[in-house]
Amino acid sequence: AVSAFAPAPIQYRASTELDMGLKTAVAKSISKIGAPATAAITGAAVAGTIGLKVILDRPSRKYEEGSVAREYDAWTQDGILEYYWGEHIHLGYYNEEEMKNGYKKKDFIQAKFDFVDEMMKLGGINAEEDSGAKVLDVGCGVGGTSRYLAKKLGPDAAVTGITLSPNQVKRATELAVEQGVENAEFTVMNALEMDFPDNSFDVVWACESGEHMPDKDAYINEMMRVLKPGGKYVMATWCQRDDREVPFSAKDDRDLRFLYEEWTHPYFISIEKYKDIIDATGLMNEVTTADWNEPTIASWRHSVWVGVYDPRGFIFKPQKYLKCLRDGYCLERMHRAFDRGLMQYGMFAATKAKASEPIEKIEKPTPKAVSP
Repeated sequence: AVSAFAPAPIQYRASTELDMGLKTAVAKSISKIGAPATAAITGAAVAGTIGLKVILDRPSRKYEEGSVAREYDAWTQDGILEYYWGEHIHLGYYNEEEMKNGYKKKDFIQAKFDFVDEMMKLGGINAEEDSGAKVLDVGCGVGGTSRYLAKKLGPDAAVTGITLSPNQVKRATELAVEQGVENAEFTVMNALEMDFPDNSFDVVWACESGEHMPDKDAYINEMMRVLKPGGKYVMATWCQRDDREVPFSAKDDRDLRFLYEEWTHPYFISIEKYKDIIDATGLMNEVTTADWNEPTIASWRHSVWVGVYDPRGFIFKPQKYLKCLRDGYCLERMHRAFDRGLMQYGMFAATKAKASEPIEKIEKPTPKAVSP
């Protein structure tokens, strides 16, 4: 599971005589150029930096009909995302010891497998209880998690992954054949209007797909509909904080709008709002929720560092330089939004009530979302 492309931890060295010599040479060169020229060069550099930031601060991939499939088709075709992120297009998991020792010492790809293991624990999903389960992976990407679940649960389990991207289905199927995973299949399907009958799956799994859903109610309702009574549901999704007690500031609104419109998200909602929607279906037992910001936040900057350590994934694709630069900039803005509490990493787990189990509906006020 460990990536062959994972870089060794970077080694930093202290200042040496060579460093001091270079600094002295630079200082002498600047003195020879003269103050006016130096000021002109500095001004040009500052203006260039400001100009670039203005460009990067202007979102380039606003959500619209068909945009999610189009962008994931493009990401899959250019191969850059798979080169760095591997088979799993989601954040990784870093425990307290790994964070203390330095997140960059952990293999970036292994962190994603660890995330899946932790998500399985949260959902109570394991080979002992679910060896014959029918599993639905909603928003499966290139099928990394689907294949991993198929392997972990064993050959009697059957995993179906759905996505809007034809290129992702093609790549997911190729990888399943290459890896000999016969109990995982993939299809293009809209998660808001699934073709499956009611009560079709023993496990419904959704990892970082809710962000792209233009109708969060329909998203939740469809997953609850296709889950069998007694079945297990587990979801991971980026959430904005609950703003009912502390309204969003103007800066919050600007930052959220950028995060919506740079990676083709219609809007985010809070952990509390998602729970309200799940409760409102009247189909589920008590929902467990959590914010996994702490064990996942390192993923944002780690994503940037793997590209710095190993530029081979994009260096020979100059037509993708601006896109890669935009993605790196958005990764940093995501980190900052999560770090200051504007964003949260929502985790949800519940089981579907059986016919004989009464469900108590919980009425709660609805937090507002920043409209796209």
